[in-house]
Amino acid sequence: MLTARLQHLGLSAGDRVLDLGCGEGRHVHGLYMIGGLEIDGIDLDAEALEKAEVGLSSLPPPRGSDDGVARFAQGDATALMFEDNTFDAVICSEVLEHLPDYHAAIAEIRRVLKPGGGLCISVPRAWPERICWHLAPPPDGYPFQPGGHIRIFDKVDLKISIERKGFRMVRRHYAHGLHAPLWWLKCAFWARRDDHPWVKTYHRFLVWDIMKRPPLTRVLDALLTPVMGKSLVMYFEKEGKL
Repeated sequence: MLTARLQHLGLSAGDRVLDLGCGEGRHVHGLYMIGGLEIDGIDLDAEALEKAEVGLSSLPPPRGSDDGVARFAQGDATALMFEDNTFDAVICSEVLEHLPDYHAAIAEIRRVLKPGGGLCISVPRAWPERICWHLAPPPDGYPFQPGGHIRIFDKVDLKISIERKGFRMVRRHYAHGLHAPLWWLKCAFWARRDDHPWVKTYHRFLVWDIMKRPPLTRVLDALLTPVMGKSLVMYFEKEGKL
């Protein structure tokens, strides 16, 4: 289940890509399957990184003739261990809403991204996210979990914040039209969000959709995503030339 559309990053064989806040590695795995890329997945969560490694080892051979390289490491989005101008592209998916100082993370992304390099950032879309905050309010609700979401982004404000760091937005879209109802159900039944029968049933439906990708749900997702897609996805280019 990829949020970023990898074809929008303009990747070529031999490019190096950073997935910042990679979680369990879904975008790293997708990039690896392209073949011929050098990919670094960085996250603070050691358990998620272990699952990402397991997932990588279970993948079939990449489509390209060159397998490429994928690796994972624990790291902080606001203090990356990489040198300046290291990466040809960066993905930062569903991360900024967790960070107290997301401006520092954007500055670090700019530092490690080559001039002219591509950046994909995704965050929860504002209006579906507001429903989650309303259904599971403080003091112990949805936005108040350790490591949880601490802000709701306005798409114009986020675009301006990123462009002020030396980027130019080139496109945007929404993603995951079928996924917002899962989180509304979780928040509506917050005390039983992991075992409520409605939550479990809808989750099984999403897993079935991801694995089988039947035409009916693909059409439904395409229709719903512009209206209620859970994620806002924005693509930028770092300004400047080497």
